[in-house]
Amino acid sequence: MSASLPPATSLEQLRKRATDLMRAHRAGDSDAAARVAAQHPRPAEPLKLSHAQLVVAREQGFPGWPALRAYVDRVAAHGPGLQHAYHEEIDYYDERAIGLLESAEDGTEGALATFERHGAPLSLAGARTAVAREHGFDGWPALVSHVAGLRDAGEPFARAYRAIEAHDVGALRELLDRFPDLAAARGTNANDLLGMAAATCDERLVAVLLGRGANVARANAHGWTPLHQAAYSDLPTMAQMLLESGAPLDVSARGAGGTPLVVALFWGNRATAELLADRGVVPPNLRAAAGLGHLDLVGELVAPDGSLTRGAGAQRAFYRPHSGFPAWQPSENPVEVLDESLSWAARNDRVSVLDVLVARGASVAADVYRGTGLAWAAACGHTASIRRLVALGADPNQRTTFGGPGHGEDTTALHLAAQGGYLDAIRVLLSLGADPALEDALYDSTPAGWAEHNGQHAARDLLGQRQG
Repeated sequence: MSASLPPATSLEQLRKRATDLMRAHRAGDSDAAARVAAQHPRPAEPLKLSHAQLVVAREQGFPGWPALRAYVDRVAAHGPGLQHAYHEEIDYYDERAIGLLESAEDGTEGALATFERHGAPLSLAGARTAVAREHGFDGWPALVSHVAGLRDAGEPFARAYRAIEAHDVGALRELLDRFPDLAAARGTNANDLLGMAAATCDERLVAVLLGRGANVARANAHGWTPLHQAAYSDLPTMAQMLLESGAPLDVSARGAGGTPLVVALFWGNRATAELLADRGVVPPNLRAAAGLGHLDLVGELVAPDGSLTRGAGAQRAFYRPHSGFPAWQPSENPVEVLDESLSWAARNDRVSVLDVLVARGASVAADVYRGTGLAWAAACGHTASIRRLVALGADPNQRTTFGGPGHGEDTTALHLAAQGGYLDAIRVLLSLGADPALEDALYDSTPAGWAEHNGQHAARDLLGQRQG
C-alpha cells in the first residue's frame, strides 16, 4: 500500500519513510513486503536502504530516488512560486518565451513582473532566462536538459498535464488525491491545471479541479484566467460553472480592457459574451457596446454627429488574444474608435448597430486591426451583416488583412467565408458580386484553394462551380 506524498515533503521525511520501510520489511511486516514486491525488481533479497528509497520513489511515480530527490529539492528551494515544466518539446518553451516578451511589450503587468523579478532585459535572451529561472534553473541550457528527460522523470505536474490532455478524469483525480498541492501548483508562464483543463473544453476536468480548491480567479503571466479561456472557446456552460465558483469579470489579459467579455466579443462568441454581459458590461466602451448590440449604450457613447464621450475609446489596450497576431498600438483617434467598433458589431452580427455607426461616421472600408467589418462578418458566417454592410457601401471584393501576419494579406471576404465552410455566406457574397477568381497576396490562392486547404470540400465544390 503506497503512502501519500505531498509535493513539498522534505528529503528528511522521505529518508525516514525509506528507513521505516526497510526496518518493517526486515521485521517481516506484510504491508512492507507487499509494497516492496509491487515496486522492486528483486523483492526476495534483503532490503537495503537504497532499495527502500527506490520503492518510495516509484510509489510516487518517479523512476528512482535521484529523480525524486531532484524534484523535492527544487520545490523546497523555490517554494509555491516554482513553475513546473510539463511539455516535452523545447520549442514549446521557446514559443512561451517569445509570447512572454510580446506580452511584456504590450504592457501586461504579470509579464513585466516576470522580467523584473529576475533582472532580465526585455529581449528574447532575457525572456529565455526568465522562463528558465521561473522553472528553478539557472539558465536556458539547464531547462533544455530537464525538458529532454521530462517524459521519464515522473514529475506530478507533468503527469497531471498528460491526464488533462488525454481527458482522463480518473487519472487526474488520482493524482490530486496523491498530490493535493497540485491544484495550486503552476506550470510554464504561471499556467495552472485549472486553466489547462479549461483549454481542453472539458467541463468534467474543470469540475474536478474546482472541487479540489483550484483558484478560479488566478491568472497566468498574460493575465489570462480560466474564464478568459471559456470566453475564447465560446463555452457558456463552463463559463457559468466558473462564475458560480467566483470567477471575476474585471480581470484584464494582454492589456487594459482585455476582460473575458472582450475576449468573447473579439471572436464573435455571442453566447458566452451575452452570459458575461448579464453580470455587467466590463469595460463599457464603444466596441463592447457594439459587439453586444446594446443600442442604448452605443447612443450614450457616440452622439448623432459622431462625437464620442471619453468612455467610448477607453480601455482598448487589449487588441490581440495571443501573440500569433501582430503588434499594434491602439490610439484615441475618434475615427479609429468608431471604425473598430463597426468591425466588432459585424463579427457579432449586430445589424442594427451597423446602421447607427455608419450614420455617425464609421467607414465600412476601414481595416482598423486585422480585418474589415465585412471580412469579420464573412469569417463568422454572418449573412445578415454581410448583406447590410454591402448595402451600406462595402465592396465585396475589397482586400483586407486578417488574423496573424502568416494568415491573411490582401484576402477577400470570400476567402474567409470559404475557409470556414460557410456555404450560405459564400452564396450571399457571390450574389453580391464577390469574385471567386481573386487570389490572396500570401499564398496566391483563390477562395476555393482556401476551402481545399481547410478541408471544406462542400465550399470548394460550390466555389469551383462558380469559378468554372
